[in-house]
Amino acid sequence: MTAAFAARVDAALADPVLKIAVERTAGTAEAKRTLAVDAFPDFEAARTRAAAIKDHVVANLGAYLERFEANATAAGATVHWASTAQEACDIVLALCRQAKAKSVARSKSMLGEEIGLPHALAEAGIERIETDLAEHIIQLAGERPSHIIWPAMHKTREQVSALFKASHHAPHEEETIAAMAESARRHLRDAMLGADVGISGANFLVADTGAVCTVTNEGNAELSLVPPRMHIVTAGIEKIVPSMPHAVHLLRMLSRSATGAPLSQYTTFYTGPRRPGDRDGPAEMHIVLVDNGRTRMRREGLAEMLRCIRCGACMNHCVVFRQIGGHAYGGTYPGPMGAVLTPAIDGLAASRDLPNACTLNGKCQEVCPVRIPLPTLLRGWREKSWREGLEPASVRSGLALWAWFARRPRLYRAATATALKSARLMGGGWLSRLPLAGGWTRHRDMPAPAPKSFMDQYRQGRRR
Repeated sequence: MTAAFAARVDAALADPVLKIAVERTAGTAEAKRTLAVDAFPDFEAARTRAAAIKDHVVANLGAYLERFEANATAAGATVHWASTAQEACDIVLALCRQAKAKSVARSKSMLGEEIGLPHALAEAGIERIETDLAEHIIQLAGERPSHIIWPAMHKTREQVSALFKASHHAPHEEETIAAMAESARRHLRDAMLGADVGISGANFLVADTGAVCTVTNEGNAELSLVPPRMHIVTAGIEKIVPSMPHAVHLLRMLSRSATGAPLSQYTTFYTGPRRPGDRDGPAEMHIVLVDNGRTRMRREGLAEMLRCIRCGACMNHCVVFRQIGGHAYGGTYPGPMGAVLTPAIDGLAASRDLPNACTLNGKCQEVCPVRIPLPTLLRGWREKSWREGLEPASVRSGLALWAWFARRPRLYRAATATALKSARLMGGGWLSRLPLAGGWTRHRDMPAPAPKSFMDQYRQGRRR
């Protein structure tokens, strides 16, 4: 484990407030998803169809992207192509300068975070107004998102209250969620409506109409994208779907998996800029289609990851994420999906810790609405890290020692029995300290091992 990752994990495990904040949101999301899925007839068949839709698109990506570009252009939008994060930011900044923009209103977009758009806007001297409530919170705090659906899930309502009182021009007086939301509304509304440019991501891009779909629960996308004279969309090329029926099917999967709701409160399809006779809408609409490693992922055995619809269910059910939160992962995308995506985006050498932080219990794959085999993909990164010699000498030596014992069954059983007896001498049901297990016992007690090894219990069970 690298020092940077270990330090982030230690800081997260030592923060009791973080654990409370993560459990409040992730625990609620897990419970609501269970209820939503139970009420969805043939949910498993719907997952299979969703995966098939995404696989079909990825296999025919070029054709659908060309169809989308043609239809979006026919509707009056201008489509731009960006191979890298830098190219995408350069295109957005050029458009903002073209519009002589002093401020932009931004609707939450993880693709924007991935390409570093907030930093690019700041360096260009353009004021950025985050219109999503959670993004507004982390912008005030000077932090990065810790979750792709709830970017500020690491903050308790008490922390948010203190932040608003220190930052808002007319902060709340009552300590209620409604009063805090009203404080944010007063602070943001005029800035949103007065922005020169609106910037959004896209949940889906509809090939046969050229439409862009955004999904929010606050209506902030509509308020920040319709009034400005220019609307800029940044979207990964994998967001394409063939038609509206396909988009609707995936929307049903997205909402239930993300928030446990049958449908998000605001689902909007934008097709081109304002036309003659329209009462509102931007005068210009630009769509920046971003690759940033996606075609390489398809080529190098990670095509199944391109199914991802960014619902966050894998995080909400991940035992590791629930302990350390999102910031400990260090990249744009946390949790199981982040542990697959970050090595693809940032390189395996810089992020090999993430695949190794997974327990491979399979819960993420079990809840994924598009059946991404996340444990398999994570094992693939582990194998590549081993083949390329990225694992430290201590790990390679430790595994070599284990393999030496494993090839000698009698010696292995004797060593296991000795270890079990030694561990039982150290305490009862829980161990507060254990040699070579300091990473565990530094922050929590470790369950004492069973009286018999797994193989002993297995043999005993077979004799019954």
